Amino acid sequence: MSSKSPDLFQVEHAAEHVSLARRMRPRTLADYEGQRHMLAQGSLLRRAIESDRLFSMILYGPPGSGKTSLGHVIAGATSSALTMLNAVEAGVGDLRRAVAEARTRAPRRTIVFIDEVHRFNKAQQDVLLGPLENDVMTMIGATVENPFFYLNHALLSRVQVFELRPLLYDEVASIVDRALVDAERGLGDYKVELAPEARDHLVANSLGDARKALSALELAVLSTPPNGNGVIRIGLEAATECLVKRVVRYDRDGDSHYDVASAFIKSIRASQPDAALAWMSRMMSGGEDPRFISRRLVISASEDIGMADPRALLVAVAAARATEMIGMPEARYALAEACVYLATAPKSRSCADAVGAAMEDAERGEALEVPEHLRSAGYAGASRLGHGTDYEMPTTESEGRKQELAPGGRRYSRPGESGYEREVRARLQDWDDGPRDRN
Repeated sequence: MSSKSPDLFQVEHAAEHVSLARRMRPRTLADYEGQRHMLAQGSLLRRAIESDRLFSMILYGPPGSGKTSLGHVIAGATSSALTMLNAVEAGVGDLRRAVAEARTRAPRRTIVFIDEVHRFNKAQQDVLLGPLENDVMTMIGATVENPFFYLNHALLSRVQVFELRPLLYDEVASIVDRALVDAERGLGDYKVELAPEARDHLVANSLGDARKALSALELAVLSTPPNGNGVIRIGLEAATECLVKRVVRYDRDGDSHYDVASAFIKSIRASQPDAALAWMSRMMSGGEDPRFISRRLVISASEDIGMADPRALLVAVAAARATEMIGMPEARYALAEACVYLATAPKSRSCADAVGAAMEDAERGEALEVPEHLRSAGYAGASRLGHGTDYEMPTTESEGRKQELAPGGRRYSRPGESGYEREVRARLQDWDDGPRDRN
């Protein structure tokens, strides 16, 4: 466990071995880039910081979005003592020592910043409950994982959860530009010429991760020899080499799994094949089980397309079967074909709505007993019970439609006007109207 005040943390920036990303961490809210949705003037968090009425919180967001930086900014803005913990290394003993130190500092507030807080087990989380309840300390937890999946309800009830978003292009660009001219903490002492296309590549391909952009910039500067005039020219090639390919963030057991799958299905439902392909590719790149993807396609074909295009189900099932037969990576072609077909097919939920309504009636016990004439007559003694004796075999569709067979006369299936359903709707209407005089 380590305990540092904001002043000590800022002094640490001067050390040569400290990375550019750490040296460039903001010191004040004015320097902080991004997260305007939660730090705008008048927002809850900004009011709490500026009025020094701080509360415990969880900062949840992707890497490089500014969680740790925000923790230091808050500590400095509220004149609080700051204790840094990492849940990967800290145990129950470290937590208890942090709480004891917070008690000795009272009435001065202590902020205990816990990085990767989602890694704490239940026993470790329980240690925090009493101190938070009694205002012994203020906790700021940082995590890249959805806290509602990893933290227990007792702890979540004592904190506010804020979701940070990847930084926007202009925000990352501002951080990069500031690092190039800052002589105290950045690269201002170097004569660096960053080509516009190299800057654009670093900013765009950091994908909202400021730490990644700064790390790549620092590597490019330190690994490129200056020319005869002492100028370090960073071109596109150097920028590309120094920006490590980002690993697709996709947790098959966490919220990424559910969020991306949800975006995938909603894109199909919205008839947007490009979006559906993008989200499906995100799942495949992240190592998602292709059988999960194929199952979602089959469900979408049945639920969202239904009778508007009955062939959609055939295509989806064929893709699922192909996935089982050939596996990845070739199965992606069958999945892509089904994805595009479903996204561009007409949509109708009439079948899904119909079976949903019928299930509700059945579960409420409103389904009537099967009438005697509809009961099975295929066993000895059935006729003595009167089962099936009055059943009349229809010889035409119109004749069959005139018999009341649905329990209570319920009507569930209501074909709409989308795709093939128009034909089904017209067919049912023709049968109900009966045979027409052709003369």
